[in-house]
Amino acid sequence: MFKMGMLGCALLLAGLSACGPRGAAPGAAAGAADEGPRIVMSADNVHIEYRVYGQGDPAVLLVHGWACDANYWHAQLDALKARYTVVAVNLAGHGASGNNRTDWSIANYAQDVAAVARQVPAPHLVLVGHGMGGVVALAATPLIGPRVIGVVTVEALRSVGLPPPTAREIEQRLAAFQSDFVGATRQLVSGSMFPADASPVLVQKVAYDMSLEPPAVAIPSLRALLSLDFAPVLAAVHVPVYAINSDLAPTDAARIRQALPDFSLDVLSHSGTFLMMEAPARFNPLLLKDLGALAQRAAH
Repeated sequence: MFKMGMLGCALLLAGLSACGPRGAAPGAAAGAADEGPRIVMSADNVHIEYRVYGQGDPAVLLVHGWACDANYWHAQLDALKARYTVVAVNLAGHGASGNNRTDWSIANYAQDVAAVARQVPAPHLVLVGHGMGGVVALAATPLIGPRVIGVVTVEALRSVGLPPPTAREIEQRLAAFQSDFVGATRQLVSGSMFPADASPVLVQKVAYDMSLEPPAVAIPSLRALLSLDFAPVLAAVHVPVYAINSDLAPTDAARIRQALPDFSLDVLSHSGTFLMMEAPARFNPLLLKDLGALAQRAAH
């Protein structure tokens, strides 16, 4: 069996979060119906699918993580759409969005989010991103402009301020995925992304679903994430950044604030990488608190 301990920790530090692209999450919220999928073209002519729920300002754009899709925000939809316009985005290569792309960079994913944002009429936007989606949300913020009043990252940014891995280290981390993508991803999820007493049904579903992401999309996306230079991305962000992380791995908020001075952190105890699915009754109030604080700051 492939040993994933050190690799799993490295990926967590890089802000990797993954969730399955094959169906709704366990415990998905009932009554979160929308008007069906909508399509917009990204800058490189890839169609991006998104759905809109509720109404209100600001609009909340939900951006999923690596090897994931918008279904894994279902446990948040009812709580959010009662107050806000909610937009759930499928990045290129994920969900029902197109995969006719050759450059799976964070910059191109950010263009996907910006393309969707231009279709949303609400005056103000908050971008909420899980794992890789948090990094994508930050990269999309300057593309969208002053309509963005804040970003909320979930299980992300732990590696900000750490020395970046070398090209050789990145390729070593990717080697297992290149030789056995299904086995490596399932071992990663089950071995390092959940607390020991997590629901085995949830662990098995996420591990299975994530392993079905096409390697031609997942591996270059992971390489782009691991290779990202955070400095220019964060230097272009001039809005408050709030974070909700689990206690599965430590978050050095002081180190992150050196790059993002307006950074606030909440840690959800006894949770893992998929905290919004594992503990929505505790996660949703934190997210609503952050959204309310950002709206109040924008109003003044």
